[in-house]
Amino acid sequence: MNDKDTEDFGAAGTREQGDGENPGRRGLVRFARPALIAGSVVAVVCVALLVIIFALDSFNATVYSVGGKDVTDATDEARAIRDTYAAARVGSIIFLVLGALAALAGGVVLYRERNTSAQVDEDDDGQDWDYEDLAGQ
Repeated sequence: MNDKDTEDFGAAGTREQGDGENPGRRGLVRFARPALIAGSVVAVVCVALLVIIFALDSFNATVYSVGGKDVTDATDEARAIRDTYAAARVGSIIFLVLGALAALAGGVVLYRERNTSAQVDEDDDGQDWDYEDLAGQ
């Protein structure tokens, strides 16, 4: 193996490029995978938050109704119990919708661009490397 055949691989095991940009991915495709991941994470966290809020609302309504009162009454105390988690509920629903839309958009872009081939490296001669070549034996 000579110096021309060796390539510099980074810590992640990928070929390092001069400008750090993947030349085969331009435009929206560069942002599709991060949008898919971030949108999915946001949506899952919001669903978990909504489940917790639902459980806390149910608990508060149950504790309030033990004394013979009803949480749907028109009293100030019942209204305060109903509105305890209103802001968190609305915010969580908004972020759930935004996260789901981001994940959906990222998935659609990745799906549309799945068959486009990346640009081929100029010094790739199509040689198949086996274990002995990679291990230097």
